[in-house]
Amino acid sequence: MASNEEHYTLARPEFDKPVKILIVVAPYYRAIADDLIAGAKAEIEACGGTWELIEVPGALEVPTAIGIAGRMANFDGYVALGCVIRGETTHYETVCNDSSRGITLLGLQGLCIGNGILTVETYEQARVRAATDGQDKGGGAAAAALHLVALARNWGASRQGVGFVPARDEYQIAGGAKGPTTA
Repeated sequence: MASNEEHYTLARPEFDKPVKILIVVAPYYRAIADDLIAGAKAEIEACGGTWELIEVPGALEVPTAIGIAGRMANFDGYVALGCVIRGETTHYETVCNDSSRGITLLGLQGLCIGNGILTVETYEQARVRAATDGQDKGGGAAAAALHLVALARNWGASRQGVGFVPARDEYQIAGGAKGPTTA
């Protein structure tokens, strides 16, 4: 069982400027959500970061809320939290797959997101994964977001002299002579 295995954990990232993280949680299973939130908050604060918390109705709404925040707010990263427990219908697969796909697509667009939406068979599995003194998946999701923020800041530094330079009204020819642009 994976919970009994030892796992490697990256060292906590360090930041020279404050980090602001949005925690988006679907609190359908309140006790599980509260543990996930506690773990995420603790990890963000351990890096000297600040956080804001919003709640959405369910796991399917988590990526939408993150997408809205990504367009309209000013956060460095995002933590997606919630819990989906298998039931008697295929709704479980839809919610698990679509929430994960939505988060992945937002990440591929450049948002720094740690996915802490639990997808489990039983409530007991969720409880163990969410517990801050257990697997602490909320803290792990926050750590993932923080590591991505650190990468984005590292790679987002000045790129002078590298890459595409947009066209201008005038251009310079070798040797400094200017030539007009033609339409």
